[in-house]
Amino acid sequence: MERPRYLDEIEIGEIRETYGRTITETDFVVHAGHTGDFFPHHMDAEFMAKSEFGGRIAHGTMIFAIGVGLTATEINPLSFSYGYDRLRFVRPVFIGDTIRTRVTAARKEDDPKRPQSGKLFETVQVLNQRDEVVLACEHIYVVQKKPAPAA
Repeated sequence: MERPRYLDEIEIGEIRETYGRTITETDFVVHAGHTGDFFPHHMDAEFMAKSEFGGRIAHGTMIFAIGVGLTATEINPLSFSYGYDRLRFVRPVFIGDTIRTRVTAARKEDDPKRPQSGKLFETVQVLNQRDEVVLACEHIYVVQKKPAPAA
């Protein structure tokens, strides 16, 4: 869905939450193939059975990609992603876990390079089926400001 919104129209504290997505064996295999990350933590059940986790854990980068992808149901054509900061893999995700993403508008600031725009900082939390945060980061958007009325 396209939802045009100027920076001035976005309220600090606004929250949006996605539907869930269950992580599968196929996700592990496809992500390993895409990235070349075949570390035993993700691919070797016997190796991980002896670990503190008791089984294979999802690639953090996969959970990041899926978690962010879940938020792409609402597109603001007046903004673009500037990047992500402070990415943390808080808890492991396992095959069969269902994740969803909660995004909260945290703060805004002017953009010195783009006076007609500002930056929106969103707190991104990927949650599992037990409402535990498994991944956290900050998403930075550059968002157009509402044009000044014509004089």
